[in-house]
Amino acid sequence: MQRDGKYIYCIILSDYDINLGPIGVGGRGDLVSTIGFDGLCMVVSDHPLSRFVVNPENMLAHQLVIEEVMKEFRSILPIRFGTIAATPDEIRNLLNRRYSEFVELLRQFENKVELNVRGTWKNMGKIYKEIDQEHKELQNIRAEIELLTDEKKRDLKIAEAGLLVEKALAFKKEEEADKIIDSFRRSVFEFKHNKTSSDAVFMNTAFLINSGREVEFDNIMANIGIASQDRCDFVYTAPLPIFNFIDLKIFPEKWEM
Repeated sequence: MQRDGKYIYCIILSDYDINLGPIGVGGRGDLVSTIGFDGLCMVVSDHPLSRFVVNPENMLAHQLVIEEVMKEFRSILPIRFGTIAATPDEIRNLLNRRYSEFVELLRQFENKVELNVRGTWKNMGKIYKEIDQEHKELQNIRAEIELLTDEKKRDLKIAEAGLLVEKALAFKKEEEADKIIDSFRRSVFEFKHNKTSSDAVFMNTAFLINSGREVEFDNIMANIGIASQDRCDFVYTAPLPIFNFIDLKIFPEKWEM
């Protein structure tokens, strides 16, 4: 018979137990509730200790639980996806040992949320043409390629040109993202760049803002969209847990002993 542990979503300050219903990770309909120590709580649900599946459904469930907690609490510390404790006592012991650290972080990030912005160039042909026009060295290599008849030498030059384009594209992404970020500097506490998924995506950036300033952020984003509508598309998320700005390391099983 498999044994259940406690899957952990986030940490909150609460003087009362919460019950978010049967929305736990794993698709079994496990209830999401809290385990606490002196007003410091972990939001948890039952989950088998011996079997954890990493898939999009479980990742989404993890995030959705935290978003439900955000509707009621102004400060949360999200925990890494896939963290499971063996027993409630392990959770209480951890909360006791790291009580001051967790409480300080909750105060530091009180009323903070994360917004993610992804910017995509509409016409990559135009972007590559700009890169070609902006880099004399690349123009020279292209001219050399046109004159080369030796296949090996030509392939080497093509590879050299490819590396130059790759570096120039990375620089252009950074340059264009910085222009967008400048518009938000007075409205956000912090930002963090994440990896882009393709050549056309020039920014994938998380912003840390005060909850309540979403309308201000919306207005800035709308102005950026109008100003760059012929060049870029933007997609940004609703307020999210602060995944990009806190990375609590909690180790299951040994639990830091």
